[in-house]
Amino acid sequence: MTPQQVAAVQSTWERVVPISDTAASLFYGRLFALDSKLAPMFPADMTEQRRRVMTMIGVAVRGLTRIDTLVPVLRNLGARHAGYGVRDEHYALVGAALLWTLEQGLGPAFTDEAREAWTVAYGVIATTMQEGALEASSSDRLAA
Repeated sequence: MTPQQVAAVQSTWERVVPISDTAASLFYGRLFALDSKLAPMFPADMTEQRRRVMTMIGVAVRGLTRIDTLVPVLRNLGARHAGYGVRDEHYALVGAALLWTLEQGLGPAFTDEAREAWTVAYGVIATTMQEGALEASSSDRLAA
C-alpha cells in the first residue's frame, strides 16, 4: 500500500468510529443478505460480535503503518477463523459487505480514491488471514 492509501483508509475509518455500532449492524446485515448460510456461524445476540469486529478493523487500520507487527496478528486471526468454519470464499463476501458498509456510512466521503485504498487494504488483510488459516491447516495435517 502507498502512504496515501494508508492515510485514506485511516482518515475515513476515523469518520466511522463514532457510528461504529450502526456500521457493524449494517455490515452484518449486508453480509447475511449476501449469504444467509453465514448467519448460523454467529451468536444470536450480536452485540459483542459487533463490538469485536469494529475493534479488530480498528486494530488492522492502525496497524497498516506497522505492517510487520500487524502480520502476525492477522495470521493468528485467520487461523482462529478457520477453526470457526470460515472458508476462502467467505473473504470475498466480507470484503463486499465491508465496502458497501463504508459507502453507506461515509456517503460522499467514500470517494473513488477511498474505495480503492480500502480495496487494497482489505486485500492485504484478507490475504494475510488466509495465509494464517492455511498455515494452521497445514500444521494440523502434519500433527495428525
